[in-house]
Amino acid sequence: MKIYEITVKPISGFGTPLKGDTIFGHFCWQIFYDDKLIGKSLEELLSSYSNSPFIIFSSMFPKFSLDNGGQYTYALKTPNLPVDKLFNIEGDKKEKISKRKEYKNKKWMLLKEGKKFKFFKDLELINDKELYENTQKELAGEYKMTMRKTVESRFISSINQYHNKINRNTGTTGGEGFAPYAVEQEFFYPEVELVLFTGIDETVVKIDQVKEGLKRMGSLGFGKDASTGLGRFALAEEGEINLADMGSDKPNACYTISPCVPQKNIFSEMYFTPFTRFGKHGDALAKSSNPFKNPIIMADDGGIFKPETENGNDKKIFDKPYIGTSVTGISKVEPKTISQGYSLYIPVEV
Repeated sequence: MKIYEITVKPISGFGTPLKGDTIFGHFCWQIFYDDKLIGKSLEELLSSYSNSPFIIFSSMFPKFSLDNGGQYTYALKTPNLPVDKLFNIEGDKKEKISKRKEYKNKKWMLLKEGKKFKFFKDLELINDKELYENTQKELAGEYKMTMRKTVESRFISSINQYHNKINRNTGTTGGEGFAPYAVEQEFFYPEVELVLFTGIDETVVKIDQVKEGLKRMGSLGFGKDASTGLGRFALAEEGEINLADMGSDKPNACYTISPCVPQKNIFSEMYFTPFTRFGKHGDALAKSSNPFKNPIIMADDGGIFKPETENGNDKKIFDKPYIGTSVTGISKVEPKTISQGYSLYIPVEV
């Protein structure tokens, strides 16, 4: 499996978070709409997905340049490890408690392009405000002037967009179920670039085919409220990347970059935030008798998974650039429905 980094430029706000499993689902719909996109039908591609995934998407993360050398910095999620494994906390008990609160707000870790790190304590960890300040350095003069007038200094801003459910019989919003409701939308900082890491089996799919599918997704809109203009993005450059070149030379754990469902009886230690995916069918199935999928409990991106040493699992796990499983049995109306439970990872030493 080869891994590519694809640069994405948001054009609008988003009603759905840009997580790997959702991106996979949208890409599968593009193949379903046009089986010439890959040259194979979706059913054929998914038939072996449980044993050999043809494509794996990461979640999208900020990407920016802080120097004139053309090298990029990636802002990935701070790993879900205990605070004392990420920081050297010193001082008395009161001081330590105060510092723990400060450190918990540092939600982002900065990785330099082409530069390895040994331990997480060697990396720069920052909070939302510091990420905002870093990206502001790249901003053109006209945007800087505009952004100075904003009240909230954040890299991602959330707003509530209000809608009305209208009773078509009466033409009003009154009555049970026909009332205003709010939908949360997220907007990125102007001119921001995001990175999408994509693993592909080149015997099945080519990077140009992946880019074409993503391009269509970006023009049609991704996720919730795409029909109202949300979820638009454009693609920029892409290039091959080896995630192992970013991590440790002597790894003993995997740092995941998308939600995943880890394999059973493989890992001795796991640190992650549980993430429940309440999925819903799209297209014609959205109007079926039961458009909702069964909930999936996943390990959110930023998880740390240490393989057990018995049976050589600590060696085998690093033979492939991904961990996890496919998720089946999640739909009552379409038994063949599959969700991406795989994740690409950076090999790390914990």
